[in-house]
Amino acid sequence: MKLKSLLCLLLLIGSSACQHKSPVAREAFLPADFFPITPWELEKRAPAFKDPHIGLTSLAGAGFNTAAFARPDDLPTCRKLGIKAIIRPAPPFEPKWLGLTDQQIDQRVRDLVKGTENDDTVIGYFIQDEPGIREFPTLGKAVAAVKKYAPGKLAYINLYPDYATLGAPNLSQLGTNSYEEYLEQYIRIVNPQFISYDNYRVQSSDDLQKPAVAASYFDNLLMVRKVALKHNLPFWNIASGNQIRKFTPIPSPANLLMQGWTTLAAGAHGLTWFTYYASGYGYAAVDKDGHLTPTWSYLRLVNEQVRVIGPTMRKLKTTGVYFTSPAPVASLPNLPGNLVDSVQSPTPVMVGEFAGPNDSKYIIVVNLSLQQSSKLQIKLRGSSGILQSMSPVDGSFSKIEETNSIWLTAGQGALLKVP
Repeated sequence: MKLKSLLCLLLLIGSSACQHKSPVAREAFLPADFFPITPWELEKRAPAFKDPHIGLTSLAGAGFNTAAFARPDDLPTCRKLGIKAIIRPAPPFEPKWLGLTDQQIDQRVRDLVKGTENDDTVIGYFIQDEPGIREFPTLGKAVAAVKKYAPGKLAYINLYPDYATLGAPNLSQLGTNSYEEYLEQYIRIVNPQFISYDNYRVQSSDDLQKPAVAASYFDNLLMVRKVALKHNLPFWNIASGNQIRKFTPIPSPANLLMQGWTTLAAGAHGLTWFTYYASGYGYAAVDKDGHLTPTWSYLRLVNEQVRVIGPTMRKLKTTGVYFTSPAPVASLPNLPGNLVDSVQSPTPVMVGEFAGPNDSKYIIVVNLSLQQSSKLQIKLRGSSGILQSMSPVDGSFSKIEETNSIWLTAGQGALLKVP
């Protein structure tokens, strides 16, 4: 009788453990076909989400499918609009975690997720922006608490770009001797569900006219991709959607398209724009007087393309990234790749290669010129078939108009299925 009772108890425990593991196993934390496109809005301008003209409705109209960062009372509107949300904490808007006790960390996370942990509109919770290595141990406990109290939800942390200062923990922003070490230590100590980082060098390089500055954008993108692949993690890129400095170019269809499509070509699983509201920045989607600007329509153009292409990208695995010669940065890998032998183009081109379900193969080509349209002649390796291009409007596939050649406007990309 005792043995039978013990067996029943063990079975009950096993069943309970399985039930507990089921939601935690949703560590992907997003539907398989959902590609998040978010603004970056955390500070005091975020209450504008409630404005009937420039708030969440305008966000959805510009092609965003995720509100970042929202408050719980924004969720009814998000549901009505069919967009997801990442929840931000109550003021102070960027709470500091360093120095908190384990109990304080636990309580803060419980307060943050309370009442929304089972809400399908919520995909995650804002934890911190741009931490240095000294903060990693504390953030690791916060991430663990989100996994505990809101299984399947994202603990959102955004990392520095590669132009942050290096050095000792008490003397630099990163606290490491290299950017790769910063990423590796983040993954080892924090045990995150994904990598998010920001890099605004496209505009800081005068629309890629200063190669030494532009190098950071591509190097950063490929370094995050490399580390994310190594640890089997998805990554998101935060691009510049405003005039990041008064001396930089303003957002244009070309520089926004290029940032969006290079993010896709590198295999990212999320795209964020900094910022939606002007606040301290110029030429954002909403100006300081609360009016929609040309940038709003430019972002809508790019976001709508990413919304169509993104769900397919979520199902593909990045297998290589290459550039035509000469590459915009000397250190970048040149063609040939495994699928593409060469691309003839008067402008620089980025090529992303992907493996899909049932041995399907895809490539993304991006015109890296921000001034000139280009006709690309693509030569495949080991295949003489005709490429098919996915429409960024309705997702349909059609053979490209001329045999394996395609025109791309400045900054534009295309997803092509390899025969």
